[in-house]
Amino acid sequence: MSQVLIYCEHQNGKLKRSATELLSWAQGVNLSVSALAFGANSASLTGEFGAWGVENVFVATDAAADNYNPELFTDALVEAAQKSGATLILGSASSSGRDLFPRAAARLKAGVASDCVGLEWSGTAATVKKPYMAGKVLAKVGFQDSPVQMVLMRANQLPVNASTKTSSPAVTPLAVKAPLWAQIQDVVKGASAKLDLTEANIIVSGGRGLKEAGNFKMLEELADAIGATVGASRAVVDAGWVGHGMQVGQTGKTVAPTLYIAVGISGAVQHLAGMSGSKVIVAINNDPNAPIFQKATYGLVGDLFEIVPKLTQEFKQLLHK
Repeated sequence: MSQVLIYCEHQNGKLKRSATELLSWAQGVNLSVSALAFGANSASLTGEFGAWGVENVFVATDAAADNYNPELFTDALVEAAQKSGATLILGSASSSGRDLFPRAAARLKAGVASDCVGLEWSGTAATVKKPYMAGKVLAKVGFQDSPVQMVLMRANQLPVNASTKTSSPAVTPLAVKAPLWAQIQDVVKGASAKLDLTEANIIVSGGRGLKEAGNFKMLEELADAIGATVGASRAVVDAGWVGHGMQVGQTGKTVAPTLYIAVGISGAVQHLAGMSGSKVIVAINNDPNAPIFQKATYGLVGDLFEIVPKLTQEFKQLLHK
């Protein structure tokens, strides 16, 4: 049976949804699964890995592994790949995954497919689906003469099905340490406790139509009512209204939530490239000719300052908040 190694990201003691998507997919195609996790508390995830039928768990529990360190993480991934004998390595197309996988691939002489939205497995070969030209084209891509195949999947692209197999995985500590020339001294995190945009199932994004930074509070109230994460267009990020971590688009974060609500966003091609994978798109704009309506599942033409508060009120009543 072919071996797959999955780089599993976690937060607050639980696996991220993007990791469970990959674990669920691997179980569905009947692969022998190993997992790799970083951080001082990564060994505590063993029970969760066992619930997904993982056979081997590789952990880097050095305190330096609590935060992403390219040198340490690359050493660990290469060691785990060699010890597991994996011919397929999976991860999420997160900021760390995008940096880590090419580094490890160079040492493993592996092929890498990044930013994938579809994944198939046949025998010993993976085939992926990738967007090109800002999402205008989807192509099927395979690996040729690559002993190890590495795939980075966008979050929210694979279903999470009920587990059909459980296990008591073996845990293998990896004795890796950050070298002296690559030490992480401090990590400054944003104040928001909301789910990261790439993991969010519902996103409410705002654009120039909000007129000023203070009006993002209106979106935050709507997001609180429906359990959403707030995003933004590049225009408002460039204007300094919100931080870059909230930017959705080609030069920001690519998202694929179940519901995407675009408020006061005209729909520049760069923004559409980052959110066109959303399952349902609701656009609110006073310009009926705004490009966003060409992608929208539902469109509301009108004054967002009247529409959004009414939506928030209706949602609160409907959800008893």
